[in-house]
Amino acid sequence: MPHLLITGAGRGIGLALAQAAHDAGWRVTGTTRGPAPAIDGISWQHLEVTDPAAQAALAARLAHDPVDAVICNAGVLLDRGQDLATGYAPALWAESFAVNVTGCFLTVQALLPQLRAARRGRVMILSSQMASHQRAPGGSYAYRASKAAALNLGRNLATDLRADGIAVGIYHPGWVQTEMGGAGAEISAETAASGLLDRLEALTLNTTGCFETWDGHPHPY
Repeated sequence: MPHLLITGAGRGIGLALAQAAHDAGWRVTGTTRGPAPAIDGISWQHLEVTDPAAQAALAARLAHDPVDAVICNAGVLLDRGQDLATGYAPALWAESFAVNVTGCFLTVQALLPQLRAARRGRVMILSSQMASHQRAPGGSYAYRASKAAALNLGRNLATDLRADGIAVGIYHPGWVQTEMGGAGAEISAETAASGLLDRLEALTLNTTGCFETWDGHPHPY
């Protein structure tokens, strides 16, 4: 049974991914920095993705347990409604990048031995359509910049991890009906999760470095 680890799996898209992957036959480890949901069949680990010591401790707990795939889902949107003239405090920028970018890197870095030990290692990084420089309607500067950085991170990881047989894909999960996306968003978390799991299954070294939508379309950079 293949082993999938999902960060930020306590709610929203991450929780929907954990449930859908479990139902599809994956052995799922979900990480959360809050209380773990009561879902049978999923192993829960506490993880603050921005903390190198916590990442190292997680890797130590999984030292003899290959991880076939990692989904870097943990993320924050902190600058909704900020004013250009007076908002976007430095602390907001720092936390946005710490979670959305550094957290992704630390997760992949910490779990490299487990990914290398797997038969076919795969990494999915959830970025956003808001990372695209071709789509720049303004606003949400910290979130957009951090998701663009996550896209760049994934593209470069794809180059460096190819020799290890590890494929890396970057994905826009859709505008999803979660606490972050809002009730008026276009698709449910379950729909997004189903599509993203299809993308994970399709990810190979032939498609490594791809930037795609949740339903399999190439996304403009």
